[in-house]
Amino acid sequence: MNRVLKSAATPRRYRVLTRAVSCCLFLVLPSCRIPNLRQADAGPGLPPAFNTPAVETLPAAAAVAAAGGPAAAVAGTPHPVTPQADSSARLGVAEFYNDPVLTRLVDQGLVTNQELKILEEDVQIARAEILSRRGAYLPLVGVRGTAGMDKHSVFTPEGAAEKQLEYRPGRHFPSLPGDFQLGLNFLMPLDIWRELRNSRDAAIQRYYAAVERRNQFVTRLIADVAETYYALMALDRRIETLDRTIDLQQRSYEIAKARFEAGRGTELAVQRFQAEVRKNQSEKLIVAQEIVEAENRVNFLVGRYPQPVERNSVGFLDLSINALSVGVPAQLLQNRPDIRQAEHELAAAGLDVKVARAHFFPRIDVTGFVGYQAFNPKYIFNPEAFVTNLAGELSAPLINKAAIRAEYRAANARQLESVYNYQRVILNAFTEVINRMAMVSNYSKSIELKKQQITALEASVDAATKLFQNARVEYIEVLIAQRDQLEAQTVLIDTKRQQLSAIVNAYQALGGGTSLSVPAVLPDQPHPRR
Repeated sequence: MNRVLKSAATPRRYRVLTRAVSCCLFLVLPSCRIPNLRQADAGPGLPPAFNTPAVETLPAAAAVAAAGGPAAAVAGTPHPVTPQADSSARLGVAEFYNDPVLTRLVDQGLVTNQELKILEEDVQIARAEILSRRGAYLPLVGVRGTAGMDKHSVFTPEGAAEKQLEYRPGRHFPSLPGDFQLGLNFLMPLDIWRELRNSRDAAIQRYYAAVERRNQFVTRLIADVAETYYALMALDRRIETLDRTIDLQQRSYEIAKARFEAGRGTELAVQRFQAEVRKNQSEKLIVAQEIVEAENRVNFLVGRYPQPVERNSVGFLDLSINALSVGVPAQLLQNRPDIRQAEHELAAAGLDVKVARAHFFPRIDVTGFVGYQAFNPKYIFNPEAFVTNLAGELSAPLINKAAIRAEYRAANARQLESVYNYQRVILNAFTEVINRMAMVSNYSKSIELKKQQITALEASVDAATKLFQNARVEYIEVLIAQRDQLEAQTVLIDTKRQQLSAIVNAYQALGGGTSLSVPAVLPDQPHPRR
């Protein structure tokens, strides 16, 4: 007897084992033909320090290096560049620029700029996408209610059996029975390959990328406002310079006119001085137009209609901003929003590859229903009308393998694009810092030389004017001296403007200009590692 039972149980065990092996093969075999991922080429390594020519050529650099410290700032310049351990990006806008008027303009722009508001809505869209992806792998529970009539033919098994069925002793179903249901539907995909969770995590990374895209615009907005603000100050200084030059030339015109009327000069000198006055008066109107356009540029950036822009009355040529500290290149990875954005996009692309890979494997969904069902509504809440069902569905790709492989290769290509974009962004950031620091140093040195040139030209104009009054030089000498002085002053103002612009852009290149925190996506989602 035991032998018979054992022989009957053995084939049953074989059948169970065979089915288990078949299921395992069914789950694993699709992965045997997954294409291999292509690897990205390694990018250039990030240098350990900013070895800018502007720092290496400083007179004080050798002494500081001999002492074992970092290269020093530009000696003798009002805006030194110091490669200290910390970066100027850590300074806030108010602390770095130290100009309450400019700070108020920046604050207004951060509140009212329309493009910034558009980017903020992009952040909200990305946040909603996370909630959508999150709901895809959570259980879906919904209310289900149905009502209908169902009449079977008597020439079918169902119809023939209905006349014999009783729902109560001696009580048969009606000839036209109804079908009423009320309950809860249940649907839950089993995310065994983490396809849905990886899709959610990719959406989280793209949310943080959208936040960093907004932050990058904030840094650019602040730089644009500051750059245009200093351009306005430069244009004001040009107006002052033109006014002084016109007054000087007007006096020379009066001298030439008096000499002509006294018979000691020619009319040519009178006409040439008058022409020079008219030329500079015309130039003043052109500069006034540039001021209007610059003011409206600031107004547009801060999101308001054209109006006069308040600006600081501090001497433009002696204007000094906070000293720049470049820090070390590795700090760019933390301070620059565009690098952080590229990093999150790279992480999202890597998760997309995992999502595409999961499409090669079978998918399991669990469905169910809990509720009440009866042929008549009056029995719908009867305890005996309670029904429930639970089912699992297994599906695997069979025919469309080519499409899945194409999607997988496309995801791999997008991942490589993100890798190369990340490398490009870092390289561009490092290059921007080098360029801006060199500009700050070179323009600072140029300003000092221009100031010395103007001092000499002012003396030459004064000497030429006195000699002309005493009829010891011709008018042409005075004209040339005045023109050279005006040209040198204009170049000095433009150089100072370029220097301030370089400082503004260097601050932005280092990642300064935004201290906005990155909000958490959901209460249970951590911040990205910074």
